[in-house]
Amino acid sequence: MNSFSFNATKTLQSNTFLGLIVGENIITLQRVNSTNDYLKSNLSNSTPYTEGTVIMAVEQYAGKGQAGNIWKSEPGKNLTCSVLLNPTFLLPKDQFDLNIAVSLAIADTLQPILGENLRIKWPNDLYYLDKKIGGILIENILRGSSWKHAIIGIALNVNQTVFGDNQARASSLKLLLNQDFEINTLLQSLCYHLSTEYQRLKEKHIIQQKSRYRSLLYRLGEPANFLVQGQHKSGTVIDVNKEGKLIVDFDGQLTEHAIKEIAFI
Repeated sequence: MNSFSFNATKTLQSNTFLGLIVGENIITLQRVNSTNDYLKSNLSNSTPYTEGTVIMAVEQYAGKGQAGNIWKSEPGKNLTCSVLLNPTFLLPKDQFDLNIAVSLAIADTLQPILGENLRIKWPNDLYYLDKKIGGILIENILRGSSWKHAIIGIALNVNQTVFGDNQARASSLKLLLNQDFEINTLLQSLCYHLSTEYQRLKEKHIIQQKSRYRSLLYRLGEPANFLVQGQHKSGTVIDVNKEGKLIVDFDGQLTEHAIKEIAFI
């Protein structure tokens, strides 16, 4: 039994943003377990998707988060999608540069709505103050030493107002601003900003992108509590290094931590 709905609709979008690739081809699925899994499966079966193709789900019932976490989304309430990019101009060792570009694109989509309290919470979440409003999951497909595809999974909490017990930190645009938002309008804005930041990455503006990414880091320069190898510790976020590791100051000692090695409490 296939995990996606058979009444999927395909919409070829006019190139509203001339010269920008993301969103020219949008495929809308009524119900799917994970847009990332759907896209990966079709790519493995040699489905010819153009770069910038967006797979959007009306209902995603087993969305994938970092470390295998499941993020459930109420049908029709949120923006859940995956974007196909082919960042062959980057080396695999520079994978976090793409994470930076994608994070900035989402921030640029949300900041006009939420203002200056929007933050990027390392490694893959979007926060407003201490509430999670979105997440990113990038899955890379390599061929030898070359980068073939990147599947960019994005989930933004838009009009959902009730979340499960395991989503205690979750909020949404509607909860924060007490109004409904048009999901397709948000998608158009997201596609525009993804195209823009991706093009900037191609044009080697990563130094400027890294600087802006750092300025938006959640709890940057502020005391925060962490769980490190099972121990509670207090430290200060300093930066994220080239490999995407979080740099934290613990009582004057700078330490670098990969995903799964450290967590905010």
